[in-house]
Amino acid sequence: MPAILIADSGSTKCEWCLLENGKKKTVLTPAMSPYFVSGDEMIQILNKQLMPKIKNTKVDALHFYGTGLGNPANVVIMKKVFKQLFPKTKTEINTDLLGIARASCGKNKGIACILGTGSNACYYNGKKIVNISPGLGYVLGDEGSGAYLGKKVIQYFLYKTFDEDLMNRFQKKYGETHASILENVYKKPLANRYLANFALFLAENRGHFMIENIIEDGLNDFFFAHLYKFKESWTQPIHFVGSVGFGFRDVLKELCNSYELELGKVLKTPMPGLVAYHNQ
Repeated sequence: MPAILIADSGSTKCEWCLLENGKKKTVLTPAMSPYFVSGDEMIQILNKQLMPKIKNTKVDALHFYGTGLGNPANVVIMKKVFKQLFPKTKTEINTDLLGIARASCGKNKGIACILGTGSNACYYNGKKIVNISPGLGYVLGDEGSGAYLGKKVIQYFLYKTFDEDLMNRFQKKYGETHASILENVYKKPLANRYLANFALFLAENRGHFMIENIIEDGLNDFFFAHLYKFKESWTQPIHFVGSVGFGFRDVLKELCNSYELELGKVLKTPMPGLVAYHNQ
């Protein structure tokens, strides 16, 4: 049987799955996003963290799904990376959104949504993506994402909107100051990951009305910015993939019920679905 290597890269990490002789091997590496990591840096990372773990395998096919690959220039970068590392391997490079759609919808119609460090949504007709609600990144968009929710947490802290209890919990957990937060957001690289880290504060303090308001409002913003743009949202199931969607799946269920939408799959990672898709 041919050996197939499947990769799903978000903005924080990249998950690789090698399928060989009916067995699976999973490897985690830092994100492979051309927006944040150069081609040379990717090669260095993969030579150190991926290649040694699959060194005895001749990879016949590589399917890579990643963020930022709606930009043709970024696709060229990824092709050069894989040409150097897997010169004889048949390679398919696609957007992370197509990976999400294939993982959650399979070969059926549906709305596929990313709710991780960033966010995005599309309508998938069972074969291809036919309509996309554009992702604008963490500065202009990413509604409902980890970065979006984390930014709200920081605002509540810096504006002292949190009550005394939450202010103390935040300070004890992070030890951040006004100056250190602004330094990380405006001067240091990978601000989206930094912001998303604060979404964990929401997960750890469920039940407090301020926390629940941030979660519900943030996810509601995603519904209005993205799902309301698809007429198919009222006729097809809506699937969510990503750590934020999975972690707050109870809120997604409540929102779908209130808007009379059909909630489909909610997956923490697309990899199981992608493995099943490529094994068909």
